[in-house]
Amino acid sequence: QVQLVESGGGFVQSGDSLRLSCAVSGSSFMNYAVGWYRQAPGKQREMVAQISAANWIDYADSVTGRFTASRDNTKTTASLYMTSLEPEYTAVYYCYIPSLPWGQGTQVTVSS
Repeated sequence: QVQLVESGGGFVQSGDSLRLSCAVSGSSFMNYAVGWYRQAPGKQREMVAQISAANWIDYADSVTGRFTASRDNTKTTASLYMTSLEPEYTAVYYCYIPSLPWGQGTQVTVSS
């Protein structure tokens, strides 16, 4: 069964950068689109970026210019590089592949 494992979260200061990683088991990673989502306390989960199998990338307006999504098919990993972090970006961040179970997510806390 394909599994997603997020890592790279942490406690950072406003303005800092952070790189999240998503390790995907299984050999079909190159065929999957990968989404990055976040869920802040008391709020609904929202998409922040998605990268297609063909490497097309879309970003939520709120993170355009700050976040960069990428993928490495040889390592079956996806990454989300986040810059200029602000306290409102505090959330649990998830990577997601449609039809697969959600991972545990990784907590990002941004302090002012």
